[in-house]
Amino acid sequence: MKRRPPAAVFFLPVLTFGIYWIVWLAHSRGELNNRSADIPTTWLYLVPFVNIWWLWRFAAGVRIVTGRSVAAPFVLLLLLGNIGASVVQAGLNKAEEPYFPAIGDLQYSS
Repeated sequence: MKRRPPAAVFFLPVLTFGIYWIVWLAHSRGELNNRSADIPTTWLYLVPFVNIWWLWRFAAGVRIVTGRSVAAPFVLLLLLGNIGASVVQAGLNKAEEPYFPAIGDLQYSS
């Protein structure tokens, strides 16, 4: 997944009158599908009422990458728009960070 600054995900849709929102959804959808998510084409997001179902599928793809609930990204994207997208992007960025366990966390088998 490409790391994007959450602030850019928040401000660019405002500056581009919402066009970047659709671009972000399309690019993120492609990256999530590369991670074995099953999100349909972004064109469905533009269809009224179908976009709610599409956002649910997008949130399910976010769950595959982050390992968290489906409801949180769905509610964030549906109700908070740019704010929700920046929170979801921060979660995607965090999921991409490598995990280096502390020495005390390592378990050795004999």
